[in-house]
Amino acid sequence: MKVLLFGEYNRAQWNIKKGLENLGHEAVVVSLRDGFKKVDVDIEIKDHFTSYALKKIRNLLIRLFGFDISAWSIKRQIKAKKDKLSNFDIVQLVNEAPFDFNRKHQKIIFDWLKDWNKTIFLLSCGLDYPSVKYAYDKKFRYSVLTPYFEGKGSKRDFSPALSYISEEHVEFHHYIFNHISGVISNDLDYHLPLIGYKKYLGMIPHAIDTSKLKYQRPVITDKVIIFHGINTFNYFKKGNDIFDQALQIVEERYSTKAEIIITKNLPYKDYIKSFDKAHILLDQVYAYDQGFNALEAMAKGKVVFTGAEKEWEDYFNVEGDTIALNALPDPVLIANKLIWLIENPKKIIEISKKARKFVEDHHNYVACADKYLEIWKEAIMH
Repeated sequence: MKVLLFGEYNRAQWNIKKGLENLGHEAVVVSLRDGFKKVDVDIEIKDHFTSYALKKIRNLLIRLFGFDISAWSIKRQIKAKKDKLSNFDIVQLVNEAPFDFNRKHQKIIFDWLKDWNKTIFLLSCGLDYPSVKYAYDKKFRYSVLTPYFEGKGSKRDFSPALSYISEEHVEFHHYIFNHISGVISNDLDYHLPLIGYKKYLGMIPHAIDTSKLKYQRPVITDKVIIFHGINTFNYFKKGNDIFDQALQIVEERYSTKAEIIITKNLPYKDYIKSFDKAHILLDQVYAYDQGFNALEAMAKGKVVFTGAEKEWEDYFNVEGDTIALNALPDPVLIANKLIWLIENPKKIIEISKKARKFVEDHHNYVACADKYLEIWKEAIMH
């Protein structure tokens, strides 16, 4: 089977590709390289207008003439690659709107991919209409929009998320859902909002290639090392401000027993190495399930503070705070869990082992790829 994986966040589609190849299929990832993260792709699409100066020019052209030079450039690149992007059995889009421009341009790209290939599927991986609407209607106990409701950050910080419930996007969402063969989610934050959708085909957990992620048994000699990698573009959405407050509490009380490492906006290849010496990693607050970064850190044997809600415990039939630490939006609760680990370093070793085993058992990239094949084939037959 020939599969085109269109768009990328972290290595979500790249690992599906590797799993498919392991099973004897052909798979190609085509995408931007996910901003500063610089992720791996087979065919790169470049947005040449992301620097401060060129972004200013782009915005001026939009304002004066209604002409988006970034959309024009990306569409031109995709059209020029038609031969490389055609005649696939399956196309899987990483998101309803994988580019940062007007939906009318994205509809053109969607139509090209639909017309050039046999069958098109959607991966709910990152924000989309169902998940943002669910969050906006406050159906989650907390979500990436909680800081928006609390007045944190600026409207601009949340405009990318809120664009998914704009009239323009809702129309585009319905158009996509009318033309895809189905949608698959890859964690509970996207699974729960999709329940009840006619085209929803179910959840396949994030595919993780553990062969690339060496397990490191925690060795705690002097201090417990805590790592906090910040993406400043999502500072409030990820709850980094809450982690910062929790770390302040820990630092005031346990500075002799804890070392804190903070980084900002590291490319993927640097980020994955930068937490190697840490015992604990702070990932995100406003989530029910683990995202990609959390799972890779867990595979490397880190104790990760992330989404690990009751719904996740029930889905995977696991006990709370034994595999991943559920990071609730409360700095005192997070600080208390950190202090518990600092005072009980044996727990770090125990959780570390279970975290690695959990990723191996539930997120194996080959098993996940096999599940995609099964679901795609079944959907096509119907």
